[in-house]
Amino acid sequence: MAKRMNSADAGFKQAFDAFVMQDREGGADVAAVVRDIIAAVRADGLAAVKTYTQKFDGFELTDDNLAVSADEIDRAEAACDADDLAALDFAAARIRAYHEKQMPHDERYTDDMGVTLGWRWTCVDAAGLYAPGGRAAYPSSVLMNAIPAKVAGVGRLAMATPAPKGEMNPLVLAAAKRAGIDEIYRIGGAQAIAALAFGAGAIAPVDVIVGPGNAYVAEAKRQVFGYVGIDSIAGPSEILVVADAKNDPTWIAADLLSQAEHDPSSQSVLITDDGGFADKVSAAVDEQLAASPRKAIAEAAWNNNSAIIVVSSLVYAPALVDRIAPEHLELAVDDPETLLAKVRHAGAIFLGRLTPEAVGDYVAGPDHVLPTARAARYASGLSVMDFLKRTSIIGCDAAALAKIGPAAARLADAEGLASHAKSVRVRLKD
Repeated sequence: MAKRMNSADAGFKQAFDAFVMQDREGGADVAAVVRDIIAAVRADGLAAVKTYTQKFDGFELTDDNLAVSADEIDRAEAACDADDLAALDFAAARIRAYHEKQMPHDERYTDDMGVTLGWRWTCVDAAGLYAPGGRAAYPSSVLMNAIPAKVAGVGRLAMATPAPKGEMNPLVLAAAKRAGIDEIYRIGGAQAIAALAFGAGAIAPVDVIVGPGNAYVAEAKRQVFGYVGIDSIAGPSEILVVADAKNDPTWIAADLLSQAEHDPSSQSVLITDDGGFADKVSAAVDEQLAASPRKAIAEAAWNNNSAIIVVSSLVYAPALVDRIAPEHLELAVDDPETLLAKVRHAGAIFLGRLTPEAVGDYVAGPDHVLPTARAARYASGLSVMDFLKRTSIIGCDAAALAKIGPAAARLADAEGLASHAKSVRVRLKD
């Protein structure tokens, strides 16, 4: 059963603080294993990738089957259900439309001293996408990671996805085709991240790597950061639902379990101002867990990492929300806009009783790659900005340099950087 807390209890602050700071990732330290894999790929290239693919995926990788051909993608698409493909098309169109509105604009102006200033945005040359593989892969994640890159203008998008025993998910390949992915490789794990970062055989290195994965993939992204950009180090999924007693408890229970079913380390939290409603939601969760095809996973997440918090009034909910800084936040109340105005830290916010988090996972349009583990305090979800760079532009003519140059030279003198100062003064003498 999820932890039960009441803000009126004497020990609430201590209990809530402990809940917020609990470590849900745990597990063995994988850093050393990943470090060795990356070192091997850097040293031996594709030969090392082949060795690890055989070891971890039970698949003999060759130069000929490394890349997925266009014919294979077409055959996979033909094997997909027509309604599934239609849903992919629908989702892709909405994701693309939303991210097109995110594109920033260049700026150029002249200030009051005659200096030309501005900035311009340019995309990276190449991006890599990691997509978990096998039959349990998520085609929605392919769309969510690839489409922002293409909207940003990335010219080359390479996807790595493992093929356990040689199997690939047909719907993942269909999603890759719709997202405009240029290259698909049958590799997974830390070795795939290393290959994308440093290159391996026919796989040319990329500039940015995005996409979800297990602990080894996350650690590999952490270790290659700096050589390449990354989107984030994603942790287990989270949902926080703020709900009053006017909600159907079965709806809220389903919302809570929508994230619990992802991973035993996932977290689901309910904040409500009605203890009786909390009881009904708890009972509904138990009932739905009993019928869930992912019962073992969801039950572990619900019992070990989740909480039901009762407060005297929902006016106190935003402060608790900001402490947790959840990946997903549902505001299932009459006036969600009032609470929205007071919440500062959340990856994505879902307004009202008729906006379940799941629509954001698939078809709403905003990206479902969101900050976890309280990272919403300082980070944002994946967007076109992860594939763009802003470059400053500065220009002076003689009159402008005469106005701003002396102060620059003076500051350079103060910092003991004589050549800095000279580079300005030689121009002021002309």
